[in-house]
Amino acid sequence: MKLLHLADSREFDPKKFKRFLLHDSPYFRILNFNLAAGQVFPVHSHPADGQLSIHVIEGEGFFLGEGDTALPAETGDVLISDINEPHGVKAETDMRILVTIAPPF
Repeated sequence: MKLLHLADSREFDPKKFKRFLLHDSPYFRILNFNLAAGQVFPVHSHPADGQLSIHVIEGEGFFLGEGDTALPAETGDVLISDINEPHGVKAETDMRILVTIAPPF
């Protein structure tokens, strides 16, 4: 078993979002991204098969998708998407997200 302490990665930078690799295995990867208010994790996709989840663990903002797609996101919300589907995040307040990718690429 492995215990992760999310409080250890609670850091914000007003110039760029922070990225922490929390777990990496052949089965899945977990990353923590911390976005200061107003920052954007740009919409992107990956040329791979699999799925990802984006779990808001703190703050409010929007899940971004293709075109003008913007879904409200707040603490406790989870977005599930295929890895090759466009996805991103915009923070309205300081925002922390956990991204799980399975399988990792």
